[in-house]
Amino acid sequence: MKYLLLFLLPFFFFLGCSKRPTIVSKELPKTYLKKSSFEKLPYWHQENYNEALKAFVKSCQSAKTKKMYLSLCKEAKTTKNAKKFFMKNFVPYAVYDEDAKDSGKLTGYYEAQLYGSLRKGGKYQYPICKTPNDLIVVQLNSIYPELKNMRLRGLQKGNTIVPYYTREKIEKQGCEALCFVDSKIDLFFLEVQGSGRIKLENGKNIYVGYANQNGHQYRSIGKYMVQKGLLKKEEVSLESIENYLKQHPQEVDVILHQNPSKIFFRKKTTSSTGSLGITLTPKRSVAVDPKYIPLGTLLFINSEVDNKNFAHLVVAQDTGGAIKGPIRADLFLGYGKKARKIAGELSSDLEMWVLLPKKGVK
Repeated sequence: MKYLLLFLLPFFFFLGCSKRPTIVSKELPKTYLKKSSFEKLPYWHQENYNEALKAFVKSCQSAKTKKMYLSLCKEAKTTKNAKKFFMKNFVPYAVYDEDAKDSGKLTGYYEAQLYGSLRKGGKYQYPICKTPNDLIVVQLNSIYPELKNMRLRGLQKGNTIVPYYTREKIEKQGCEALCFVDSKIDLFFLEVQGSGRIKLENGKNIYVGYANQNGHQYRSIGKYMVQKGLLKKEEVSLESIENYLKQHPQEVDVILHQNPSKIFFRKKTTSSTGSLGITLTPKRSVAVDPKYIPLGTLLFINSEVDNKNFAHLVVAQDTGGAIKGPIRADLFLGYGKKARKIAGELSSDLEMWVLLPKKGVK
């Protein structure tokens, strides 16, 4: 969860030998950008500029956004014309991936609602795990600067660091818990979403958010179910997976354990704060891969959401284990049944532009 650059532009250079105009970051050489213009952005003139400006100003509460956009954060607070502010101060650059076989992808996530108790008992049997005390996290850039956004997670055995326990192993041996919930299936999807609220028996809510991860790569149980013939590819969604698991309780553990990744949580004082540390804004906050897109970056995305075109300014404010690649985003859709349904079905082609400060752009 590192930011890309203190200020983007001075660290970019042009590659003259490329087949097409590119800007490549010295720290993130796989991120390719091609200069564009607001006139070329799909549906740009239909944008709700004031709403987009509010999301940007809100993101400027974070130190990372302030460092990236410097004086523009101050100007955004007092501007009278939101559209003019964006067009005067920014230049859009299309993000592309020369190695990608497929187009970019947009998915969605939401704030989950679970039911639980601070004590284990009765129907409340499934722990929301805290970060284990024996989990070791090594920042690889301390030895290899070129691995700035890479971390090694593991467990020390003797003088050796070995991979940490898988999801299956952690569930068998137990963990220190924030609380206990009544559904293993809902708990699994809480991990996929990364944050949620737990309604306790006394009616109070506690908020939980991502704290750490066991170091194992995320694997899609939806893909596994398709491979096994349990679901058809075109019908895979959060709802269809959930329905199958509830109808086949004897298969739940086998299917869920296909994903060895395990998320650990911490208590929060507010709902839905992302990796940037500020409260997420529905349909204006996205999770990205920070190896390619730095947190705090202002983006323009073009895709389809809930069977409607979705072309809007958004801010990179979160990360996720399944969000990999330069043209990849997870759109935060808010809280409630409608948000859950849309998020569970969302998987659309994606075009993405990074908005860089115009000052200093050649």
